[in-house]
Amino acid sequence: MKTTLQKVKAAAAVFASSAICLFMVQCTTPQKPAEKAAKTQDEMIARGKYMVTIGGCHDCHSPKVFGPMGPEPDSTKALSGHPASGPGPSIDTNALHPGWGYIAGADLTSWLGPWGISYTMNLTPDSATGIGAWTEENFMNALRKGKHLGLDGGRPILPPMPWQMIRQMTDEDLKSVYAYLRTLPAISNQIPAPVAPPDVMAMAMKK
Repeated sequence: MKTTLQKVKAAAAVFASSAICLFMVQCTTPQKPAEKAAKTQDEMIARGKYMVTIGGCHDCHSPKVFGPMGPEPDSTKALSGHPASGPGPSIDTNALHPGWGYIAGADLTSWLGPWGISYTMNLTPDSATGIGAWTEENFMNALRKGKHLGLDGGRPILPPMPWQMIRQMTDEDLKSVYAYLRTLPAISNQIPAPVAPPDVMAMAMKK
């Protein structure tokens, strides 16, 4: 009887030790995270709209109208960039000097600073004047590398576009923004070309 009892105790001890070891292994072994289900197109578009809204894209890329609370984005021209026939910023050559600051146009779609004059991009899917001809890769490259049109040989994207911060967004978020922009009404609006500092000086001398 004593031998049988000893065997039972020994077996129980072995079982307990094995259970403890198994528990410790499970606790210390890295668990593979569950894979996230890919977002549907509708979910990406909704996410993109949210990102565009909270990211302040309308602040610079949408012309403004005066509402009850002051300037607000013109919903009929949302994200269409600086109006082709609209006035630019006031010309003050002091703004061309580093450290001085910058001057914004009346509706914040044009800017004057040490880089010259820049005009905000038409982000609607118009093929000729917006991003309608851009691929998703072009869009990603533009915001990751700060290159106009998303081309490696393109000119730098000019201030005040904060692409250095936007480049920190995840691929999923950038793709969502692209998906949302593709759903906007296409607005034909050819923005002016940027003006280099020497040409701004020439413009100032003509006044």
